[in-house]
Amino acid sequence: MLLKYLIDANLPYYFSLWKGDDFIHQRDIDDTWKDKQIWDYAKENNLTIITKDSDFSDKMLLYNPPPKVIHIKLGNMKMKEFFSVLTEIWAEIQEMSEANKLVSVFKDRIEGIN
Repeated sequence: MLLKYLIDANLPYYFSLWKGDDFIHQRDIDDTWKDKQIWDYAKENNLTIITKDSDFSDKMLLYNPPPKVIHIKLGNMKMKEFFSVLTEIWAEIQEMSEANKLVSVFKDRIEGIN
C-alpha cells in the first residue's frame, strides 16, 4: 500500500472521502502524537498532511517537501456541509497539491504556494 495522505487528528475519522489506500488517519497511528511527531512521520513517508492546524502551514512556508500540507480553512460548519464542500473540490485540491508544497482551502477559493 502506497500512502499519500496523513489526516490530522483534528479532522473527522469517519469520512468516506478519505477512506482508501491513499489515506491514513493519525488516529490509526497514534492520536496522542504532537505536531513534530506527525511532521516527522509524514516527512519520512513522503506524505501530504491534511489538517485544520495552522502550525503545519506556517512550518511549510519555512521548509521544502516532504511533507506537503493541505490546510483546510473552511471555518465552523456542520459535518454534512463540510463533506459536501470538500467532495465537490477534492479533485482540484489534489491537483493543486501535486504542484504546490502548501494548499490552503477556503470556502470560496483554493490557493497554492510552491
